[in-house]
Amino acid sequence: MALSASFTPTPLTITTFLLLLLLFPTSYCYEVNIYWDSSSVPESDVNLLEFPLNLEFLEAEFFLYGSFGYGLDKFAPNLSRGGPPPIGARRAKLDTFTRDVIKQFALQEVGHLRAIQRAVKGFPRPLLDLSAASFAKVVDSAFGRPLKPPFDPYATSLNFLLASYLIPYVGLTGYVGANPKLQGDSSKRLVAGLLGVEAGQDAVIRALLYERAAVKVQPYGITVAEFTNRLSELRNKLGRAGFKDEGLVVPPVKGAEGRIVGNVLAGDRDSISYGRTPEEILRIVYGGGDEHVPGGFYPKGANGRIARSHLNAA
Repeated sequence: MALSASFTPTPLTITTFLLLLLLFPTSYCYEVNIYWDSSSVPESDVNLLEFPLNLEFLEAEFFLYGSFGYGLDKFAPNLSRGGPPPIGARRAKLDTFTRDVIKQFALQEVGHLRAIQRAVKGFPRPLLDLSAASFAKVVDSAFGRPLKPPFDPYATSLNFLLASYLIPYVGLTGYVGANPKLQGDSSKRLVAGLLGVEAGQDAVIRALLYERAAVKVQPYGITVAEFTNRLSELRNKLGRAGFKDEGLVVPPVKGAEGRIVGNVLAGDRDSISYGRTPEEILRIVYGGGDEHVPGGFYPKGANGRIARSHLNAA
């Protein structure tokens, strides 16, 4: 119905109209930007997009519990898809700055889970073992002997950063490995976006640790640099696919352009990120170097068609 020519808007009408103009475009653009068209994902891409959920669940729960003291079941229960709660996760003793950074990581991981689950059907959260004992076992394997007392990722900010060193990098190498295998444009955009933030998280963690490379982790008297070198060596060993992992201090020949020992970012001879297959990732996160045998952070195995196919073939 047309407005009367004699219609005179009141100040309240004008204010209301301006508020609607202010709010509507923002709301509209937000919906356009965050929703993925699942119908545009080729069938060949589905498994490759679903598999990273295993790592995203691990990161989300570890960072949420470590910084907030609770996980997805309280923060975003719909994203867990009914999967069992993690074992042993708890709030870490973090300084103010580190807690702020880890909270940012935690909220980013929630977004990652939501983005992937909008693109593909996904699966329930797998059972995760995020107990101090689980991390201590990884660290003991890296050093080839049990540390005393056992390493506790939740005890200090430095310990939590060292434990965090274990996680985003594995996920980002998975995205690097998956990207050339994807067929759909929307799949590639999604993985590129996820990879960007995962790489950023890894860079922040490595930079914070590099600043303390010469600091000795108490009570072990082992430097931060040595911790990272040992953990990277372990991942190379478990992955069984050559050299794809580097600590914070390396021989010059392995540094950027073969000229520097500092190694705040890991990369090949051209400083290009390494890629890993799902099988390599499973060998690492299961802790035993075998994609067919669950363990480590996934006591009952990872979920999704790729991971379950290896368990069924065991």
